[in-house]
Amino acid sequence: MERKKVGSPRWTKLNFDLYESTTYDAKKMIDGVLYEMRVFAVNGIGMSQPSASSPPFMPIAPTSEPTRLQVDDVTDSTCSLKWRQPEKIGAGGIQGYFIEYCVDGSDQWVQANEVPVEKTQYRVRELPVGEKMQFRVVAVNPAGRSPPAVLGQAVTIREIVETPKIRVPRHLRSKLITRVGEKVNIVIPFQGKPRPVVTWFKDGAPLEDRSVGIRTSDADSILFIRSSEREHSGVYTLRVQIEDTVASADIHIQVVDIPGPPVAVQVTDVWGFNAALEWKPPKDNGNCDIIGYTVQKADMKTKEWFTVYEHSRRPSCTVSDLVMGNQFSFRVYSENLCGLSQDPGLSKNTASISKAGLDFSPRPYKEMDLSHSPKFTAPLVDRKVVAGYTTAISCAVRGFPRVRRTHSCHGNQVLYYCGTTGAVLD
Repeated sequence: MERKKVGSPRWTKLNFDLYESTTYDAKKMIDGVLYEMRVFAVNGIGMSQPSASSPPFMPIAPTSEPTRLQVDDVTDSTCSLKWRQPEKIGAGGIQGYFIEYCVDGSDQWVQANEVPVEKTQYRVRELPVGEKMQFRVVAVNPAGRSPPAVLGQAVTIREIVETPKIRVPRHLRSKLITRVGEKVNIVIPFQGKPRPVVTWFKDGAPLEDRSVGIRTSDADSILFIRSSEREHSGVYTLRVQIEDTVASADIHIQVVDIPGPPVAVQVTDVWGFNAALEWKPPKDNGNCDIIGYTVQKADMKTKEWFTVYEHSRRPSCTVSDLVMGNQFSFRVYSENLCGLSQDPGLSKNTASISKAGLDFSPRPYKEMDLSHSPKFTAPLVDRKVVAGYTTAISCAVRGFPRVRRTHSCHGNQVLYYCGTTGAVLD
C-alpha cells in the first residue's frame, strides 16, 4: 500500500511486509490534509501494476476536551452548566456536545441528552434531591468523542435560596419626565431564588391600565407605554416577593405637555412712554411648573408684533420706550419644560401714548446790561511841532453805548461823553 498528498508526485510506502487482508488502517496522517492511496498485488513472480488511485479523502481527529466547565445555577431538581469550546477543534469541526452525570463515588455515567447540543450551556433536569452529583461534557465530531471535561467537585442538588433584590437604574432614581405622545420603556433588573413573584402597582393600587404593558422574565421586568398621556403620571411600584421576603422600588413618572395661555391680561397704568401690564397664570400648566412668560407688543397701526421680554418669571411687567402718539396692544405666552403655549393671552385694553403736556414754554429772556463809562485805552502823548507845519494828535477810547466825542479847548482839555458819563483827556 502507498499513499501521497493530493497534488504531490511522491508516493510513500505504508508496509514493507506483505499484507494478506484486503483491509488496512493507515496511520500517522495529518488532520485536515487530502490524501490518495493505491494498492499493489504480489505473487511468486512479482508485483503487479498499481491499482487506480482512491478518491481523495481527508483524515480527521476528535477535538480536545471542552474548557472552563462550571455550574451556572442549581435548583432542587436541576443543574445548569456552561463551558467553552475546545482549544483544538481540527478539520472535522464540532457537531455538538454530550452531557453526562453520575452520583458522586459511582462510575455509572448517564447521558443527559440524546441529541448533541450546539450551545455551550445546558440544564440537566430530573436530578435526585439532596444527592451529590458529578458532571462531565464531551465534544463530538465525525471522528468521534473528545476527552471529557469533568467538573472539579461534586454538586449537591438543592434549591439555593437568594433574597430578592431590585437594582433600579441610575436614571430612574429621580423623577422620569416625558412629553405627551412619547414612548416610555423602563427595564428594571432584579435577583432572587427561587423565581420571585413580580407585581406592579400605581399610586398604591394594583396596575390594571391596559395601555401600560408589563413583561417579566427571570432577571428583569419591563414596563412600557406606546403613547404616553397625562393620565399615566404617577408613582409606579415594583414589588418582588419570595415567600415572606419582599423587596420594592418606586418609579416616579411625570407626563408633561405645553401650557395654556395666561388669563386676564390687561394694561393697568400708562404714564409717559411706559405701560404697566398684569396677568394671571394659565389655568392649564401642562402638568409641570411655569418657568416664565414671553411678552410682545404691537402698534395698532402696523400690527406687527415685537418681543419685549423673554423668560419673565413675574406675572407683571413694565413696557418702556413706547412711541408718542401711538396706541399699543400686548400679548403674553406662558412657558414650561415643553416650551411656549400655542395661543397667547391678549390684553383686554390698549395703551395710548398721548401728546398732552409736551408744549414748549421758553423762559423769559432778560438782557444783560453791557453799558460802562468811557475809558481811554491809548491816551494822548505830548508832542513838539515846528511852527507853520501841519500836525495831528490821536487817542483811543472804549465805552458802551457808542462814545460821543466833543472837542473843546479850555486850557488844553478834550471831553469825551458816553451817554451821560464823560471822560476828560488833558
